[in-house]
Parts: sequence; C-alpha cells; structure tokens
Amino acid sequence: MPVEAGMAHSESAITSDPPAIPADQIIQKFSQHESEFKKERDNYTYTQTFVIQTVDPDGNPDGEYRLTTDISFTPEGKRYAKDTYAPPPSLTRITMSQQDLNDLENIQPFVLTTEDLPKYNVTYVGRQIVDDLHAYVFDVAPKEMKKNERYFQGRVWVDEKDLQIVKSYGKAVPDIMKKNNENIFPHFETYRENITGPYWFPTYTHADDTLRFSTGGVHIRMTVKYANYKRFGSTHKIGTPVEIKQ
Repeated sequence: MPVEAGMAHSESAITSDPPAIPADQIIQKFSQHESEFKKERDNYTYTQTFVIQTVDPDGNPDGEYRLTTDISFTPEGKRYAKDTYAPPPSLTRITMSQQDLNDLENIQPFVLTTEDLPKYNVTYVGRQIVDDLHAYVFDVAPKEMKKNERYFQGRVWVDEKDLQIVKSYGKAVPDIMKKNNENIFPHFETYRENITGPYWFPTYTHADDTLRFSTGGVHIRMTVKYANYKRFGSTHKIGTPVEIKQ
C-alpha cells in the first residue's frame, strides 16, 4: 500500500554531536517517562487497525489479513478489546500466529520502561532531526534472550525537549526456528504523536520487509494505525486496570 497522505517523513543525517546532558541521564529519564506513559495509556480507549499483506513479485498484494479492534472499558472500569471488523483472511503463504498478535500488542508500540531497562544494552548514536523534531538516537539490543521471552532490537529516537521516545525502528526478537514451525518477524517503524500533556502515543506502524523462510522469501507489507485516543472516565483510579479477554 502506498504511503498515505500525511505519512511521508523527513529526516536529516545523523550527526555524532554529544548530547546536552550525559547519555546515561537521558536513558534514565526517557525510561522513567516510558513507565509513566505505559500506565497512562492503560487509561485510554482507542481504535487499532491492523493490515498485513503478502506481495507478489510484481508488487501486488496476493493475500491479506485485516483486523480492527476497539480498546474500551466496561462501566466498572475493566479494560477489554472488541474486534469490530475481521473479514476472512486471504493469506496463503504465511499464517498469523498468537506470537504475531502478542508482538502487535507489546513490541510494535515499543515501550522501554524503567522496569525493562536492565534487560537491554542502550547505546548513544548521535543526534538527528526527524519531522522538525530534534532527537537523540539510541541503539537498543537485549543483553540476553531468555526462553519464551520477547524483546525489541533496533533503534529509538528521543525528543531532546521532552526526553520521550518519538520513533522506533527494529524488530521483535528472537525469530522462532523449529523443525515444523518457522516464525519470522518483520522490521517495522513506529511513529508517535504528542496526543496529550507530555505523552507521545504510537499512532502509526509500518513494515515493508521480506521474511526469509527456509523455503524462500515472502515479501510482506504491514500497517497498524492507532486512532481516537480518549481518556476513560474519571482522572483518579484505584489499582491497576484489569484486562478482559474476549
């Protein structure tokens, strides 16, 4: 699918200029902000539209999986997800696994919280202007991969003023390679927007990648859009939100 209106992005070259404050301090600050943001996002309703297509050698889609989900709350304040549009998938060359859907929820909107920070090596790369935002650039990689845990590996852009992640690029790791089960995950790019107060919310994820299976490569395109963010109910809340599975 072509880049939609308003989805084109401009970037300057990355410079190796040192940060205004020590890189360690920036990492501590943005991970603290991520922890706050993660809690805050749990108080929001929004609509998530997910589309993944396989693409033939001529660049035309030859299979699709599409899912629109409303994230809402019951009157008692319980959080739940309701699929509002799920036409029959036409994918034949790949299948959507539970792991893919979990990554969609936990990895693509990547949140590097204070709690998760010890799992990662975070390295300062330099500075870059992305869509008129002055950002610090950091490379992120898991220190070690524990069995059955999922991680992000890639790069994040941190707004110099707010010290919040405004963009991430990378992939969910590890790929799962078993004899009868190969689960390969695409590189993706997630952009955030300043929706309310100091918080930058993911609004758009895009992937255009070739998944390298032992049987050959499969070209895929994927988009995820997050829209209609609205804060739920009263501003005070006791305890943590409870999620109800459909």
